[in-house]
Amino acid sequence: MAPADAAERPAHRDGNVLRWLTAYTASMTGDSVYYIALSWAAVQAGSPSQAGVVMAVSALPRALLMLGGGVIADRLGPRRVVIGSDALRCAAVLAVAALLFLTTPGLWPLALLALVFGIVDAVFMPAVGALPARVTSRGQLARVQGMRGLGIRFASVVGGPLGGLAVAVGGAAAAFALAGLLIAVSVPLLVFVRMRELSADDRVTSRDGTAWRDLTAGLGYIRRHRVLAPLMAVIALGDLGFVGPLNVGLTLLADERGWGASGMGWVLGGFGVGAGAASLLLTVRGHLPHAGRVAAYAILAGSVAIGALAFAPGVVTAVGVALSIGLLAGLSGAMCGALLQTQADPAYLGRVTAVSSLVSLGFAPLSMPLTATAIGVWGTGPVFVVSAAVCGLGGVIALCVPGLRRAELPK
Repeated sequence: MAPADAAERPAHRDGNVLRWLTAYTASMTGDSVYYIALSWAAVQAGSPSQAGVVMAVSALPRALLMLGGGVIADRLGPRRVVIGSDALRCAAVLAVAALLFLTTPGLWPLALLALVFGIVDAVFMPAVGALPARVTSRGQLARVQGMRGLGIRFASVVGGPLGGLAVAVGGAAAAFALAGLLIAVSVPLLVFVRMRELSADDRVTSRDGTAWRDLTAGLGYIRRHRVLAPLMAVIALGDLGFVGPLNVGLTLLADERGWGASGMGWVLGGFGVGAGAASLLLTVRGHLPHAGRVAAYAILAGSVAIGALAFAPGVVTAVGVALSIGLLAGLSGAMCGALLQTQADPAYLGRVTAVSSLVSLGFAPLSMPLTATAIGVWGTGPVFVVSAAVCGLGGVIALCVPGLRRAELPK
């Protein structure tokens, strides 16, 4: 059990939460290094098209198995699942590192590693999403979402250069070894993270019947919930309208305007600074009133900024617009995540997180090839505007559904 005074202690001063955050950040940094190592090794071992296939191998099992991963997280408990997942990922990455040190095996071990990561991620991601609610009190979950956002930003900023340095010094084998060691750091830290136990009723609910019955019960629970059901629609529309323009769309926009790779990097940097500022705001404040309304208005304002990005006259303006997109998207994303954590019954949280992860990581990336094709036909301006409208529709739903509009975070 978490200590009784955890409810009064701010999350950023709680050693238990800080152990979890350090473990999470180390694991995410290891992931960033892993993807650098995998892409480099795949390009060195095969053609660009073959490397692309290796990089995409994880996506299918992750999408297909994600809902089942949520059932496993609820049945076994999120900490146990996260520890087992990180241990398996660490072992797989270090095994490939050893293989690359000893020989030149070609693409097959890289494809196998990507497949293992995809399968494990299907269980890991729902458990990671369900863990914060078991580590701290409900009143601290908004602050924890901000801290988690800062961890993600740190991993993305530090992981890339670390992976590149490891490849430069010792090749892909050294980068894989570094990734494995970073992931390994999370395991002993998570062992010493204290968990808030579920009530007896919740434990029975989460383990009653077959896995299929648990899955259908979880989906039915979301469908009937007055906040979670519209919240899933908001997350889906927000990600569908956001992922395409801010990934492949930005690359094509930079090429069209002649900004070059450096200009695109500055725009991405602006987005990262904005998202980091939103996470820092939540970490410091710990609570924002009118969470449902804040999320809705942030989504609507962010959608306007997404549409405006295509019409930025120069790099400086684009960086400013991207900073506002990052700030608004970071704020709305953290509010949606905190509402998901606090509104869901603890016994269903793994399954609820699995559905939101599937929407974000399974379906939303499909918008990237559609965005690229549409830009080739109609140009960047119309496509960014349509994407902004899709994203904004999520904000409209959040305002129009009373349960979500009036949703509050616990103090």
